[in-house]
Amino acid sequence: MGRGFFVSLEGIDGAGKTTHMGSLRALLQGEGLEVVAVREPGGTRVSERIREVLLDSRNQGMSARAEAFLYAAARAQLVDEVIAPALARGCAVTADRYLDSTLAYQGYGRGLDLVFLTQLNRLAAQNTLPDLTIVLDVPAEVALARRAEASLDRLEQEGVVFLERVRQGYLELSRQNPQRMVVVDAARCVEEVGREIAAIVRARLQVRGHGTH
Repeated sequence: MGRGFFVSLEGIDGAGKTTHMGSLRALLQGEGLEVVAVREPGGTRVSERIREVLLDSRNQGMSARAEAFLYAAARAQLVDEVIAPALARGCAVTADRYLDSTLAYQGYGRGLDLVFLTQLNRLAAQNTLPDLTIVLDVPAEVALARRAEASLDRLEQEGVVFLERVRQGYLELSRQNPQRMVVVDAARCVEEVGREIAAIVRARLQVRGHGTH
């Protein structure tokens, strides 16, 4: 395959990304690929420390621009230390969130300039883009209901109106990037969603010349 295969899962909190990350990893391993799984923000010692600051509910006074720069810093470290080397080795990389989260949350959610955020993403990612991005789409009310028993982090505490803006941002980004981003209705049962994700990934692997077992 040459360069490795990079898949990111996106969507608002409660869409089911964490649930499907494990299945995605197993699927790719079943195709004979070495898999490196990461999450954003996080994935390295430095990035995990930044994650603590970003998600700490005590940091309510953080400005939107500071938030965006912190996410970019965590991403830059993750790309340099983990993602780019793994892809260079021919591994499959799965990411629980990546650069589309910045556009959706800080752009459509917070209202920061999308051109500025795109440039920030380019600096942080150094043109390391996913081959495939699967957007797990659920209405904000459904996502929050799924999270009702959980301890909410700083961003999850923003509420339904904010999350719905983020959701609509993901849908708009998907319309703008149809070759890379595929929207999956994640309000359905886990098994049905998982089957659709598997079909999408297998089809993309075949296009890249990596036959399925």
